Amino acid sequence: TETTKDLAKALAKQCVVFNCSDGLDYLTMAKFFKGVAASGAWACFDEFNRIQLEVLSVVAQQVLSIQQAQNEGKKAFMFSGTNLPIKANCGVFITMNPGYAGRAELPDNLKALFRSCAMMVPSYEMISEISLYSYGFADPRTCAQKLVGCLRLASEQLSSQ
Repeated sequence: TETTKDLAKALAKQCVVFNCSDGLDYLTMAKFFKGVAASGAWACFDEFNRIQLEVLSVVAQQVLSIQQAQNEGKKAFMFSGTNLPIKANCGVFITMNPGYAGRAELPDNLKALFRSCAMMVPSYEMISEISLYSYGFADPRTCAQKLVGCLRLASEQLSSQ
């Protein structure tokens, strides 16, 4: 989600983030897609795999119709019974955390519409070491280890306030 928002910011695109739940229906998703297509904004659906499987099947058809209109270079297209203008630079992004309870596996026809990108937790020690190198520290590896250890302890031991 943060990566999508940062990319949108770097490209000066409006990005609307929506936290999905199992209570979403295809009509709500259609309203979102209509706004995204007509405005040229980006939509990032967080925890997309929380949506019920029946709804995901309809969403796949909705996303497909938007993508087909973009690929064909259309200025307007039929979407949910409405002739809708479309801006070619609109985008739909999804994020998922697989493996949690209550999460659905995406249908294959929906998986085919998105490019997957696996994310992982960065090595804070390596980032610190490189930063310390760039500032001219004599022994950045040891300093980075101690710095990360100290901050890890602080995050575990101290309250968030």
